[in-house]
Amino acid sequence: MVDKPAPDATRRSEKSRRAIYAAALALVGEVGYPRTTVEGIAARAGVGKQTIYRWWSSKADVLLEAFLDLSRQAARDAGQEPYAIPDTGDLAADLKTVLRITVDQLLDPRFEAPSRALAAEGLVNEQLGREVVGTLLEPQLQLYVARLRSAREAGQVRHDVDPRIALELFVSPLAQRWLQRTGPVSYAYTDTLVEYALHGLAPR
Repeated sequence: MVDKPAPDATRRSEKSRRAIYAAALALVGEVGYPRTTVEGIAARAGVGKQTIYRWWSSKADVLLEAFLDLSRQAARDAGQEPYAIPDTGDLAADLKTVLRITVDQLLDPRFEAPSRALAAEGLVNEQLGREVVGTLLEPQLQLYVARLRSAREAGQVRHDVDPRIALELFVSPLAQRWLQRTGPVSYAYTDTLVEYALHGLAPR
């Protein structure tokens, strides 16, 4: 009689986790965040509701972790390091490059629905809002800070510029336009934001 190997609990848990990620992202895209439930995620993933509550306290927590995992996977598939901003010595070109990548992500159907869901829910759910800012937004903003600080040290921007405020000149308008759908989100738009931010509105 051949002994069967013992079930690999780690592998089983990882398979369930992946199924839950996929279910949460799919449901948000199909029915929207308000109609997505833990019960629906569990049914879609083929797991018990108790399995989800063992790992997460709410559907918001599931979605945030699923979205972070999706972002990391997309970066790996594209051969990119997560949260990377180039430093070629040309500040305008570097900012335009990373903002174009951001445009691609914002318009990617895989990212758009969960991104909007997390942004909207974070406005009314204070705890989730802090988690979204801390785990998703702030790491990206800090790389803008580092790139602008490098440009300041190289004399490419004024010495008295506060990088944390300066980055809002191009990041915030993009986020507002995308969230409120007030106009097209495109490379031309983000390129223009960089030009306006770096050169101002006065005649050159």
